[in-house]
Amino acid sequence: MKIYDFNGKKNIAGERIRKERKRQKLSQTDLAAKMQVAGIIIERESISRIEIGTRFIPDYELPVFAKVLGVSVYWLLGLTDNPNE
Repeated sequence: MKIYDFNGKKNIAGERIRKERKRQKLSQTDLAAKMQVAGIIIERESISRIEIGTRFIPDYELPVFAKVLGVSVYWLLGLTDNPNE
């Protein structure tokens, strides 16, 4: 299977996930725990790799990230500047 990059990264939402996590003063461990409570088994190391762009974000994880961070999927994808749209 070929692994694709977009501008050298494997996802486009990682930077915004990091930005919102830091705004909420959550550690990567805290975010991983929130994701696990929401049904996504993910470790702190995976959060780190998502944020730096070395891990893909499967489509089923993206809405859960949006929900636990209280932002829209559109914002995570960079389609809007408003986190609530």
